[in-house]
Amino acid sequence: MIRDGIDVRRHRVLPSTMDAASSLAHDGAGHGVVVVAEEQTAGRGRRGTQWVSPPGAGIYLSFVARPRSSSSTSLITLAAGVGVREGIQAATGLAADLKWPNDLIVGKRKLAGILAEGLAIGTPDQAVIIGVGINIQAAAYPPDVEARATSLESELGRPVDGDEVLDGVLNGLWDRLALLDQNPSDILQAWRAASPSAIGTRVEWEGRHGITAGIDDNGALLVKTGTGIERIIAGELRWML
Repeated sequence: MIRDGIDVRRHRVLPSTMDAASSLAHDGAGHGVVVVAEEQTAGRGRRGTQWVSPPGAGIYLSFVARPRSSSSTSLITLAAGVGVREGIQAATGLAADLKWPNDLIVGKRKLAGILAEGLAIGTPDQAVIIGVGINIQAAAYPPDVEARATSLESELGRPVDGDEVLDGVLNGLWDRLALLDQNPSDILQAWRAASPSAIGTRVEWEGRHGITAGIDDNGALLVKTGTGIERIIAGELRWML
């Protein structure tokens, strides 16, 4: 069962759960309102990329979060990653790895992605919409996606109950977001423990390269280069996993 306070709004098909949840947040929807769709026709990931959302093949949801303070918003994506990971593990037994800033991976393949978009940050009406896409079944993805994606059923070799995964993920999100203002160090500790690639992995960005050296207490990725430690808070990285 999902936690009291979580309000799930289900749809068969939507252009984007992010857009639907953002609209609800603008209209005053409270913390824990969740929009779920069986299919998205215009799902998106970070930096405007497409999130392929075949009907019935995955979980596509957006969670309205109302952080108590602006200082906690920098860790929301990491907290969401920890919560989604723990929810999937509780429902299926599969322990995926986290990859900065927003991916769950198994080996080198992406199992799930997380997107966080802020609304009116720094005001009394601030909200963060957390989008989550989880691949449940192997689906007819485009070739460029198929080469780097995996699914719960592919990894486990058995059918997976999507409703159990959804409940686990929503509970994980609820619990971990509650810790943001209470004990953010627990979020950081859990994220670091689940992200082996955050230390010792070669990355390239903007014509530069270096070796990952963990994350700082604000959630930025640290990269050791020939001139010192670079602190990365956004942008596209190429991971040499």
